[in-house]
Amino acid sequence: MYAAARQDRYGAALASAALTLLLGWALLVGLAGGAARERVDQGLALFQPTPPPPRPETKVAPQRATSPRRSGRAAPPNIRSQATQVAAPRPIVVVPVPPPPITVALQPFAGSAPTQGATERVGPGTGAGGAGDGTGSGGWGDGDGGGGGDRAPLWKRGRLTDADYPREVGEAGFQGTVTVKFLVWTDGRVRDCEVMRSSGSAALDATTCRLIQRRFRYDPSRDAAGRPVPAWILENHEWVIEAEPATR
Repeated sequence: MYAAARQDRYGAALASAALTLLLGWALLVGLAGGAARERVDQGLALFQPTPPPPRPETKVAPQRATSPRRSGRAAPPNIRSQATQVAAPRPIVVVPVPPPPITVALQPFAGSAPTQGATERVGPGTGAGGAGDGTGSGGWGDGDGGGGGDRAPLWKRGRLTDADYPREVGEAGFQGTVTVKFLVWTDGRVRDCEVMRSSGSAALDATTCRLIQRRFRYDPSRDAAGRPVPAWILENHEWVIEAEPATR
């Protein structure tokens, strides 16, 4: 009986001691768990790799959009400059050049003969036959005769073409008519070109006179005896622009 009671006391004491140890162990583990976990986290933090530094931001310069069209060349003109083709310029007015002055006597009809004339019979009045310096009406001379007149100059070669149109005038679309007067010399060449009525463009006026003097050649004007004499010619020259035909 006593042995059984003693065993019960021993069992209760062991159970109480075991429970005490268990509570103590639980308390110890519970209090130390936070510090241990913190030490573990610190150790892991020491071994964590550092993140790579951020890449520098690169600025991309905007690029201009390239055009497929070529640059550096102007568009071709849409008109074609063309001067009026002059096959044979027709003189409007031909003005013969007056002959050079001649030396005359200070007193008219001065001389020892009582009469003048060209016949074998002597008599009063002025003669009317042959050639001489009298006032007759036959042949040629310096008198008041009624013989033939001068022939106008005849065009031989030289013309204005569409290639002669001044570029700046053609691009501006300007066109007009210029009236010029020029002197055809005894050798058939042109001298002393003058603008009588402007086309409205100094470039067209100057080009017209310059090309006429350079290119035009004539058979000179001739008097009644067939001798070449200088003569003036007055002409109109028209500069026009013709549109190019549309291309398909």
